[in-house]
Formats: sequence, C-alpha cells, structure tokens
Amino acid sequence: MKPRHPATVIMVYTLLGLFSLVFAFPMAWLLVTALKPEDLIFQYPPVWVFPPTLKHVKDVVGGDVFHFKTYLANSLFVCEMTILGTILSCSMAAYSLARIRWSWRQPVFVIMLSTMMLPAQVTMIPVFVLFKQLGWINSFLPLIVPAFLGSPFFIFLLRQFFMTVPQDLMDAATVDGCGHMRIWWQVMMPLSKPALATVGLFAFLSAWNDFMGPLIYLLDENRYTLSLALAMFRNQYDTQYGPMMAASAIMTLPIIVLFFFTQRTFIQGVKMTGLKG
Repeated sequence: MKPRHPATVIMVYTLLGLFSLVFAFPMAWLLVTALKPEDLIFQYPPVWVFPPTLKHVKDVVGGDVFHFKTYLANSLFVCEMTILGTILSCSMAAYSLARIRWSWRQPVFVIMLSTMMLPAQVTMIPVFVLFKQLGWINSFLPLIVPAFLGSPFFIFLLRQFFMTVPQDLMDAATVDGCGHMRIWWQVMMPLSKPALATVGLFAFLSAWNDFMGPLIYLLDENRYTLSLALAMFRNQYDTQYGPMMAASAIMTLPIIVLFFFTQRTFIQGVKMTGLKG
C-alpha cells in the first residue's frame, strides 16, 4: 500500500475529530447538567463555567425518595440472568444449526432468521396475555425467561462463529468418546470466548437499557429497574432535571467502563476471526 499524503491524513483525522465532538456533545451536556446548581440549569445562554455541585448525585444515591440501591440491584439481577440465559440457549441452538446434521436443519434456520423481521410491537399484546395467564405479572420472570429461549440474532452470530472452528477438532473429540453436549461445553465454548463476550455485551446492553419491558410487567415500585425508575423524576407538574441527569450519568457509566475494558474482545468477536494460526 502506498503511504498516504500527510495532508490527507490530517484532513481525515480532523473530520473524525469533528464528528466525535458532535457525538460527544450530548454526553457532555448530560454531565454538565448533573453538576450544575439548580438555578443555573435553565439559564440562557447556557453556563459552562460554574462551581460544580454534587447535590444531585447525593440526592440520587442517598436520597429517601429514589431508592437507588434497590433499583440497581434489580437491574443487575435482570442483566445477569439475561446474559446467562442468552449465552446458554443461543450457543446450544447455534451449535445444533452449525455442527449437527439433522433433517430440516436449513429450513428451520431460515424460519428462525425470518422472525427477525417481525417487530416486537406486533407480539407485545399476545405475549403480555400469555404471561398474565401464567401469573408472572409484577415479577422478573417476563424479563428473564425469554432470554433462556434464544434470540435469532445471537443464534445467527454464534452459528457463523461455530462454523469457523476446524472440523478436525470435532472429529478428535468424537474419537475420544465425547458426545455433542460435551463437545459443545468443552470444545466449542472455550474456543468461542470472543463471540460469547460479544453476545454477552449485547445482552447486557439490551437488558440494562430496557424500559418497555419493566414498564409493562413491573407494578411494584420495589421491583423497578434503573431505566424505569428514571421516569420517577417526571410528574404531571414538573421535572427534576438535575437529579434525572445525575441518575442518567450514573446509569451510563457502567456501559462506558464495560466497553473500554472489553472493546478488543468485542471487535474480535464481531469480525468473526475464528481460530488464529
């Protein structure tokens, strides 16, 4: 490859920097508003230099109205169970579609992919009626159990990764007397850590940011997740923007930290590199 001209490199990085500022501006506005005194939040033109205050953060974390620890524990529990159920169910289904030869395997795979075109809003009411008949309303089960039934996108992602694993490893495990369950657990799962980390990260983001599910199924305030509890700062007459921004910043922090610590594995899993030489 020919080396690029320095002017071209400078122009490219300048444009990337400008686009980065555009995308970073909402986050900067969120953090600034969370640290602003109450009387400066609505001041126009906006004030960027001010004595920061942690009052809003203290009201969120240690307040008597907003039970932060309870909401955080609920969110973490739902996320942990969602990650566990997604990885187990999707990896087993993906292994079956990628490595086990059975009748109608390809048509089933196509039908499964076709369900991705069905919007969640179409099945929202029938699923709600089903969970109501089961007596699961106002519990975490409607938010957790579907993760143990598989997700078409994650099954497709893992299937494509499993197909890159050499067949020789499968044959060697079969010669040693391993069945499909043991091959899936002791051969495929350890080799698929990048793809599993990607699936786990996507599942965490989906469960952590989910608002519609808790809004529909959770009635007791003590069962609220953080994403749903943020709506408590808005009522019929006013909105507490300071505490809301502080809670939003705290809720965004785990996502940023998690991505920075797993970005290498995440990118490797998305690229589907498979085994390296």
